[in-house]
Amino acid sequence: MATHHGKEGVVTSAGTEIGKVTGYTLDTTHDTVEDTTLSDTTKSFLVGRGTFTGSIDMLYDETDTPQTTLLTGTTLAFIFLPEGNTSGDESFSGSGIVTGMSISVPLDGPVTRTVSFQGTGALTIGTVS
Repeated sequence: MATHHGKEGVVTSAGTEIGKVTGYTLDTTHDTVEDTTLSDTTKSFLVGRGTFTGSIDMLYDETDTPQTTLLTGTTLAFIFLPEGNTSGDESFSGSGIVTGMSISVPLDGPVTRTVSFQGTGALTIGTVS
């Protein structure tokens, strides 16, 4: 099994790499619906609808065009590339609505931006061609 270093990760928005990304989280979930009957001795469930959410952490850069498009309420096409962006690397792509953005200005450190999003539609798992 391969292990990858975080420095390989890439995130694109609207087809362009987001600059100065320091990390990201991509979460996927599926609802479950109970279909247990009165005569069952154990509970049983059906798979329901799926969704994905996440956040992107970055150093604040007002000159990075992809960063400036990450505004709340905006729907964007994202591609998450945890292994990098070379042929055969795994990719996770989908559209998401930016649901939050925070800027942190510490006393002794770089200014950072964190953006959270809610996926809309399917998350596609593929590979870089």
